[in-house]
Formats: sequence, structure tokens, C-alpha cells
Amino acid sequence: MSELSAREFVADFFGSFTREVVAGGDAAEVVDRYYTPDIEQIADGITLDRQRLIDHLRPIRKNLVSCSYDVHEAIRTEDRLAARFTIHAEMRRGRTISTEVYLFGELAQDGRMRRTTQATRNLSAS
Repeated sequence: MSELSAREFVADFFGSFTREVVAGGDAAEVVDRYYTPDIEQIADGITLDRQRLIDHLRPIRKNLVSCSYDVHEAIRTEDRLAARFTIHAEMRRGRTISTEVYLFGELAQDGRMRRTTQATRNLSAS
């Protein structure tokens, strides 16, 4: 296991993934650095496999200006992760979106994400 605390791991994982997504380059290569080929990401009942995750990056690249993560709680073992964090995303048209995320994940031995189940709550002002 990495020297990073669970909170640092979550902030680093999602922060660096988001920076790479926004920077451009090949979306599949970015996904493959952070997720295993058999990734299954379930967020609010919607399941994304590797290809659907790659496809999901297109609108993010187009619309996201900046993003930060406040990790409130996190627990990590060798291959399991549980975290509660808030994503603050500044969008191209000036809107800021804040989303609270409850994540339960399974990690591969190399630290890439294998499976996640997430529940989210929009904290943005109407």
C-alpha cells in the first residue's frame, strides 16, 4: 500500500485524474492509467464500463474549467476504499457545481480502481 493516507489517496487519485482529463490527450490512455480494463463504476444506479467512462469524459473536457476535491472522510485497506468527499466544479459558462459523493471502491494491486459504487447529492444553489 502507498505511503499516502486514505484522504490523500482520494484527493490525489481524483485530482490528478481530472487534471489529465481536462489537459486533453487520448481519453482511453488516461482511463487506463487510473482504472482497470474491467472497470465497473456505478453512480446513482447508472453503470459505466470502460467505454462508457471514456465516452463520459468528452463533455467534461468541453465544459470543465477547474475542479477541486474536499475529502471529508476516507478509509483504505489494501484493496478497498470508502470515502465521503465534495467535488467543486467550475464550468465554462461560469456556473459552479458542488456535489457530495459517497464512494465505496475496490482497488487493483497497482492502485488502479477496479469497481466503485457511488451515491451523490447535488449541493449547488438552485
